[in-house]
Amino acid sequence: MKQRALADRQVGAIGLGGMPMSIEGRPDEARSIATVRAALDAGVTLIDTADAYHRDANEVGHNETLIAKALASYGGDTSHVVVATKGGHLRPGDGSWTRNGDPAYLKAAAKASAQRLGVDAIGLYQFHRPDPEVPYAESVGALAELLDEGVIQRAGISNATVAQIDEANEVLGGRLVSVQNQFSPAFLSSRGELDHCAELGIAFLPWSPLGGIKSAGDLGGRHAAFATVAQAHGVSPQQVALAWELSLADVVLPIPGASRPASIQDSVQAADLELTDDELEQLGSAAG
Repeated sequence: MKQRALADRQVGAIGLGGMPMSIEGRPDEARSIATVRAALDAGVTLIDTADAYHRDANEVGHNETLIAKALASYGGDTSHVVVATKGGHLRPGDGSWTRNGDPAYLKAAAKASAQRLGVDAIGLYQFHRPDPEVPYAESVGALAELLDEGVIQRAGISNATVAQIDEANEVLGGRLVSVQNQFSPAFLSSRGELDHCAELGIAFLPWSPLGGIKSAGDLGGRHAAFATVAQAHGVSPQQVALAWELSLADVVLPIPGASRPASIQDSVQAADLELTDDELEQLGSAAG
């Protein structure tokens, strides 16, 4: 697979999002592990998870534990795989999402994530979502301390504005390596953050790059231009969407969620899909 930069590391241009394997509607563990293995076989070297990717209140870190188990049982070398996780978002178990940006909490959460992942230092740790009750600089300051203490190797943020990107990078002393925001043909409001990351040379990780779990399968129905281009190339509209996102900037690293081997096997082929300038213009006009 074609590679892209994540700070000092090169990773596959298409990553794997682990959330669908652990929340409501999740598959059995065997299929999830098969999905991770299929991703690794296809050249995926960036896997995104979070301690909040779980269903029930008593299973915090379900997805982290699952990813760790899949990597440990893979049978091949996984030392080049970067596992990115996140903290600061919580799921009480009733289907809702809450936030905790307290620095002490984030530091404890990161150490717990490292233990579940079975690593001495987390490859990429991201502040999951701003907490309106805590000054943003204080939350990001916890990541700076985690970097200094060697608990994490790289620091990122998620669900951030342009101003928060700049603030986080300042707090981290220029060590911000990634921003993970929602972005897809149906959700373009983070285009400003994507462009800002491109200017700064910071990786931009679109989450729900195919429109989300409930909408990804009908991407071509919702966006006819993507279906038309897909038909011309003999590929899926989902592949076309990921290839279009990759074309927007060299810093873009989509992380499509998957819970079936076939899904991630299809997605990774987007890294090698060549679209013409006319097709890219057509897709850009149709998105939104």
